[in-house]
Amino acid sequence: MSYGASYPIIDNFFYFTYIHNTGAAWGILEGRLNFFFLVSILATIGIVYYFIQSPSYQKLTRFGLILVLSGMIGNLIDRIAFGYVRDFIDFLIFGYNFPIFNVADMAITIGIFLVIFETVCEEIKIWKLSKSQ
Repeated sequence: MSYGASYPIIDNFFYFTYIHNTGAAWGILEGRLNFFFLVSILATIGIVYYFIQSPSYQKLTRFGLILVLSGMIGNLIDRIAFGYVRDFIDFLIFGYNFPIFNVADMAITIGIFLVIFETVCEEIKIWKLSKSQ
C-alpha cells in the first residue's frame, strides 16, 4: 500500500488509507518523538504498578490495562522502527471523516473504556450498598 492511498472496503463508509502519524491522536504533538518515548516509559511503569495493585477479581480492569499496554507498545515499536506510527483504518461517518487510526489505537481505546466501565460499575455497587444501610 503506498502512502496516502485509499482503498474502499465499504464505499462511502470504511476505507484502508495508509498514512504516517508522527504525533499522538489526531496528530497532536507532531514530531515530538523523545516525548513519546518518555511518556511510554512512565506509562508502562504506571500500568504495571496499577495491574499488580489491582485485585484479581477486577478482570475487566486487568484486561483493559493489558490492552492499553499492548497498544502502547505496538505504537512505540512503530515509532522506534520508522519514526512514525502507521495508521490505516479510515471511517466516513455521516459525512464526517473520522481521524485515521490503527489496531494499536483500538486496543488503547477499548482498554481505557474497560477500566472506566468496571470502575463506574464498582462505584455504583458501593453507592447502592451505602443507600441500603
